[in-house]
Amino acid sequence: MNNKLIVAISGASGFQLGFELLKSLKEKGIETHLIISDAAQKVRQYETKISDEELVKYADFTYKPEDIHTKICSSSFGVDGMVIIPCSMNTLGHIANGLEKNAITRAANNQLKSERKLILVLRETPLTLPQLKNMVKAKEAGCTILPAMMCHYIKPQSFNDMEKFIVGRTLELLDIEHEEYKRWDVYE
Repeated sequence: MNNKLIVAISGASGFQLGFELLKSLKEKGIETHLIISDAAQKVRQYETKISDEELVKYADFTYKPEDIHTKICSSSFGVDGMVIIPCSMNTLGHIANGLEKNAITRAANNQLKSERKLILVLRETPLTLPQLKNMVKAKEAGCTILPAMMCHYIKPQSFNDMEKFIVGRTLELLDIEHEEYKRWDVYE
């Protein structure tokens, strides 16, 4: 089980996904290191009513996106992995091409070179050919690609049910037990 994770929220629609993941990790006692891009802050203000105070109470440590010299941007920082949720196409493009624009992409590059888990929860539709190619490049570099797609077999009753499904899938990829949704059993 993981004990320490970097969680980044970039400027794609779906800020609530990152917030739900932080809440779940806090409940499980997992130490989180949070980076929120400037674009994500704008999305948060537009899409949610989550305050700064409410957000940071679920993170153990927070970092400014422009601070590329912070400890989480070093490959010597001992962390079990990183999740970018949601991951914008801009952030994907930087990671796929090895570019370090900010603390998110620098920390992500360090996860890849250290061969640690890096999960990109992509939130965009429809997709352009360059975006699809960047997904392939990111996968080839070692990222796990987890599109934030709807799921109907959980019989969602709300948006939050669908958010919890994506959070649950993320936790599964990190080998973290969860009760975010009821798993499908073909033999039921």
